[in-house]
This record gives sequence, C-alpha cells and structure tokens, in this order.
Amino acid sequence: MQALFEQYGEVSSANVVTDRETGRSRGFGFVEMPNEAEGEAAINALNETEFEGRTINVNVARPKTERTDGGSRGGYGGGSRGGERDGYRRRF
Repeated sequence: MQALFEQYGEVSSANVVTDRETGRSRGFGFVEMPNEAEGEAAINALNETEFEGRTINVNVARPKTERTDGGSRGGYGGGSRGGERDGYRRRF
C-alpha cells in the first residue's frame, strides 16, 4: 500500500486497521502524506481504482465522532480521537 501511494509523493505512514481479536483486516486503513498537494493527487488518481483485487475509496479521513446511542458495543468504547496528527490523512 505504501508503494502505491508513494507514486504520488512522500508517505509518512501507511497502515491497515486490523481486528484486535482475529488480526484480520477490517477493510480500511490510513495513509499519511505530509504534502497536501501530493495527497490530493493520490486521491484523484486512486479513488475507485482496484488494489489487490478490491475497489478502493480514497478520501480525506474525518475525525471519529462521538456515539449518540449511549453506550459501546463489543467493548471497544466510544468517544473522540481528538485532533488529527500532523500531515494529511487519507482513508482508503
């Protein structure tokens, strides 16, 4: 995944989010690119393309929102992650 995004610029980090119990991919991940213009180029080029046999959606990550249902499911808790880290994050 990092090599895919590096075609469009510098990548600070790239990770696939995995399930804590099974270790399997949860179907999304994050790529951080410090240059906004390069990040936009990656979004424009890669959104709705195929990667490893799957169509990917690439966009700017939104901050996690607080849950309104009054509780958590599966013991994972709710709440906000706070501010984004330095750089430009993509969700894919």
